[in-house]
Amino acid sequence: MITAQMHTPVGTAVLVESEGYIVEISIKDEAVDSMLPSHNSPLLNSAVRELQEYFDGKRTTFTFPVKQPGTPFQQSVWQHLMETGFGETCSYAKLSAQMNNPLAIRAIAAANGKNKLWVVVPCHRIIGSDGSLTGYAGGLWRKQWLLKHEAMLAGKAQLQLTF
Repeated sequence: MITAQMHTPVGTAVLVESEGYIVEISIKDEAVDSMLPSHNSPLLNSAVRELQEYFDGKRTTFTFPVKQPGTPFQQSVWQHLMETGFGETCSYAKLSAQMNNPLAIRAIAAANGKNKLWVVVPCHRIIGSDGSLTGYAGGLWRKQWLLKHEAMLAGKAQLQLTF
């Protein structure tokens, strides 16, 4: 596995590459280790560049290959998350209806919480049915920042979120 770090407006992103895929992107409050070995990976370089473009407001989708382990149900949830558009939000209830599984709200929330591909598999776009920000591994303040960033770039300045 090869690792890279990048600074973002909401902390330090840590990217992990394995076998030709980005397999993890996580966010930390500060640099993880200033002594991480430098990488010379075209894939990591591409992923870092695309994430920087996202934060610079120049990118709304990602093209680098990603892969994360998970059950078929988790994979299905993550695929549905990818269908929630940039600058859009979706409730857990609506997501469960889209998956033809209206009773699976808690299971969907659990799968959402196991997502290891921060921002790229956009779990931050899933909110409560009442518009509230619900649990987010990176912290609710980051979720709010990401949603406002996307809404502003998508021309949806009136996004209403509650804690």
